[in-house]
Amino acid sequence: MRRMHVLGVLIATGALSMTVAAYQQQPQAGQGGEKPRVVEVEKLKDNFFVLRGQGGGGNTSVLVMANGVAVVDTKNPGWGQPVIDKIKELTPKPITLIVNTHTHGDHVSGNVEYPTTAEIVVQEQTAALMKQMNPVAGIAAAGAKPAGPTIFEQNQGRGMPKRTFKDHLTIGQGPDQIDLHFFGCGHTGGDAWVLFPALRIAAAGDDFAWNNQLPLLDTNNGGCAAAYPDTLMKAHAALSKGADTIVTGHSQQMTFNDLRAWADFNREFVNQARAAKKAGQTVEQFAMSWKPPANFQAAANENAQKTAMLRLTTNAQTVYNETK
Repeated sequence: MRRMHVLGVLIATGALSMTVAAYQQQPQAGQGGEKPRVVEVEKLKDNFFVLRGQGGGGNTSVLVMANGVAVVDTKNPGWGQPVIDKIKELTPKPITLIVNTHTHGDHVSGNVEYPTTAEIVVQEQTAALMKQMNPVAGIAAAGAKPAGPTIFEQNQGRGMPKRTFKDHLTIGQGPDQIDLHFFGCGHTGGDAWVLFPALRIAAAGDDFAWNNQLPLLDTNNGGCAAAYPDTLMKAHAALSKGADTIVTGHSQQMTFNDLRAWADFNREFVNQARAAKKAGQTVEQFAMSWKPPANFQAAANENAQKTAMLRLTTNAQTVYNETK
C-alpha cells in the first residue's frame, strides 16, 4: 500500500513538474522575475540553422532560401521576436514561410509575433486543433482547459494557418524545396515531418522529441500509443533515403538509426503494457514493475524521477485504453 501511495504522490508532483517544463507557456515580456530570452544558434549547413533557448520550448529550424526564410516551429509565447531578431543577424532576407509541426503552445505560440506576410502551413488536423488549443494530456491539471481566450484569440486570429495539407505537400523547388509529410497519429493527431531534400535534413517535431525518456502522447490532441511505432517507421521508410540528419523536437540532432531504435523501444513498451493488461495487472502494478530494455536504460534515467513516473503511468494508461 505504501508503494501505491508513493506512486500517487509521484504522479501528482510529476504533473506539477511537467507543467513548468518545456510544454508550459512562458510569461509574456515585461512580467516580473522573467529570465532573458537568449536564442542559441547551431549551424548545420551554410543556409540551415537550429535555434534553441532555455525555456523557449521546441527547437526551431531555419532555412535561408533564395528569396526568403522558412521557419519550422516558433516556440513559446514571447519568443517570436527574439527568434526573429536572431534570424536578422543570420540574413537580411524576409521571413516568408512558417511551418508548425503540431499544435502545442511551445511550437506555435511565437506565430503571433511574426509578420502577417509570412505564409503559415500545417497539417489539416493541426489546423483544427490550433483553433481549440486543448490542454496537453498528462500536463494540465485534471485535463481542464485554461480559462480565457487562446493566444490566437487574444491576437484576433493572427498566427493561425491559412494553408493546410493532408498527407504530403511540396513547397518550392531545387535548393529551396521543402516536403511536408504526415504519417499518422503519434505525439498528436497531426504531426508534420519536414524534409529539406537538398540538405538531406528532416525536422521531426515532437514525433521524435528525444530518445532518453518515454514520449509524451497527447491523447487530448489526437495522440496515440499503439499506432505510434508504426508512424515512426513510416517516417523512417519514407525519409531515410533522402536525409541523414533529424532535427528533434527538444533534443540534439539524431540519425535514422536512432529513429529506428526509438520506434523499436516504443513498440516493445506497447507490447509489454498490453501483456500486463491481459495478465490482469493494473496500470499502477505495471508501472511499478516496468523496466526498460537493457540497451535503452536511459529511458528510465530522467533526473526528475517524478516526471518519469508520470509519463510511464500515463503512457501505460493510454495503451490499456486502446487495448480491447
